Amino acid sequence: MRKNDPRRDAALRRDSRETRRNAPPRTAQECASPELDELDRGIVHALQIHPRAPWTLVGEVLGVDPVTAARRWQRLEDAGLAWVTAHPRLANSRVVATGVIEVDTDPGAAANVARALAADHAVVNVKLTAGGRDVIAEVQVRDLNELLRLTTRLFQGTPRVRATRAHISTGMPTEGSRWRLRSLDSDQCARIDAALPPSARPEDDTAAGWDALDARLLELLSADGRMSMRKLAAATDVGLTTVRRRLHALLPSRMSLRCDLARSPFGWPQSAVYFASVPAQHLEETSRVLSGFREVRACAIMAGPHNLVVDVWLRGLSDVHAFEAHLARRLPRLTVDDRSLVLRTVKHMGRLLDEDGRSVGVVPLLHPYGPRPSDTSLAADPEGRTAQAADH
Repeated sequence: MRKNDPRRDAALRRDSRETRRNAPPRTAQECASPELDELDRGIVHALQIHPRAPWTLVGEVLGVDPVTAARRWQRLEDAGLAWVTAHPRLANSRVVATGVIEVDTDPGAAANVARALAADHAVVNVKLTAGGRDVIAEVQVRDLNELLRLTTRLFQGTPRVRATRAHISTGMPTEGSRWRLRSLDSDQCARIDAALPPSARPEDDTAAGWDALDARLLELLSADGRMSMRKLAAATDVGLTTVRRRLHALLPSRMSLRCDLARSPFGWPQSAVYFASVPAQHLEETSRVLSGFREVRACAIMAGPHNLVVDVWLRGLSDVHAFEAHLARRLPRLTVDDRSLVLRTVKHMGRLLDEDGRSVGVVPLLHPYGPRPSDTSLAADPEGRTAQAADH
């Protein structure tokens, strides 16, 4: 277990609020989404495979100058259309509990409730939905006791919440970081994939594995997953060699990077969540087939009345039922018990999104066992905006 230096740890926690101010003020002209072309899509696909790929490699694979690739990415990032972010790798269900929470609210209160939930670091995703629930939130905590405490604190302390239902995840066969735009061909994908650094030796996902430097690096990379080593070293006030060594130990065994995007501009304007059931003996096979569907962003195995929760992106409203019919044909043992159309995603893997699905801020995802940065409160202000959004 690493020995912590109290003076260094205090320095690492300084100005943590500034880390979250990653969205510069935007003019009306800047808020207009740029037109996307195949180069933009290719760059995003490349970073989905290798989020910190050097621009020399991306430019070589796409047949453009590295400066052009970097400039195109900066344009996408500035517009909130695509971003690289970090999150703790929490695959071990023995040391972390993941839950999906359905929330019913008073009429007209769903948006305010969603914003309040999005302010908490332990709440990973927040969706406003139509159907049998008003809000769907995903949380990650260290154990079931903390899950109970979190849901009690969040929902008793959040006005106008009428009811909640918690579903505990026991496995995640596929999740959003594995989803791809499919803009590159197989040879291009292979060249990007071959440049990925080797995985560090897996370590136990416990408190002993995380110290203040790890927590600070996670916070910085949550705001900008492509932040340079020199900037990371300056922001953490440690040496460049130390930052390189620590990141090598963290990525990807204990920390993951992912490239996410705004759905609508990239051709996936609709999203839905299906609550489904399948006989237990067919769970593994069904999950494997579901993971192969292009529309499926995430598939979670749950302990509850529905043993599968499937998150999908769709091309249009009519696809909500067309996709369900496709499921029935391919997976006759699967029963869709309920479904909800996503009206708006408020928070996506720690990123705060505007009404158009563009990134406008970040509430860093913390390791459940790691030290918490100072000044972590991002409660909603009286105008109904998050504190971060209000800063801009």
